[in-house]
Amino acid sequence: MSSLFSQLAVLGSSLTLIFALMLLWHRSVDAYTTAFAWQSVVLAGIVAVVAYFERDPELYFVAAMLLLLKGWLIPRLLRRMEGPFGAEQELQPYVNTATSLLISGLLVLFAYAVCRPLVALSHLPTRAGMPLALGLIFVSLFVIASRKKALTQVIGFLMLENGIALLAVLGTYGIPLVVEIGVFLDLLLGFMVMQLFVYRIHETFESLDVEQLGRLKH
Repeated sequence: MSSLFSQLAVLGSSLTLIFALMLLWHRSVDAYTTAFAWQSVVLAGIVAVVAYFERDPELYFVAAMLLLLKGWLIPRLLRRMEGPFGAEQELQPYVNTATSLLISGLLVLFAYAVCRPLVALSHLPTRAGMPLALGLIFVSLFVIASRKKALTQVIGFLMLENGIALLAVLGTYGIPLVVEIGVFLDLLLGFMVMQLFVYRIHETFESLDVEQLGRLKH
């Protein structure tokens, strides 16, 4: 049973990381939104698996909230934003696709190196997925830093939050419900602020390229 639990944790963590990497080789907003939605569905599934093996009913509620908020509501709002920004694509990021994938691979290896002592000391059946969760955090940070379009950076931030949630679930067997509800509310508020920021950039510069913000100095 413990072996099955460990395999499911690694499989789920691997899928969340793969969906993050999709932001580096795809260029359309719709592909980014789809990747985030499926990543969130997988994250909700991991939480449900932890709830099942640990017999923690509260985690089922957390999984349902993840599915509703991140798997459905936020992707729906993102697709609504695609109307005015549908033509915007990440055509010229700061780092090209091939180099981005190479750097992401190195970041995942670095995550394994960082987590190696912790994994060696831990007896949790989910420990093998923790380096992948940390790798997801590193890759999401790289997406935010290496992409020019504001909407891509917003989705990178949302994936970063998914990575933090995944690491917390794998490392602690779940988060107290009251804490998770507070995180969800903060996430919704943050997303609303970022949505307003994206609209204002597009309204001012008729583009989502954050490099255009440099024109404000002039």
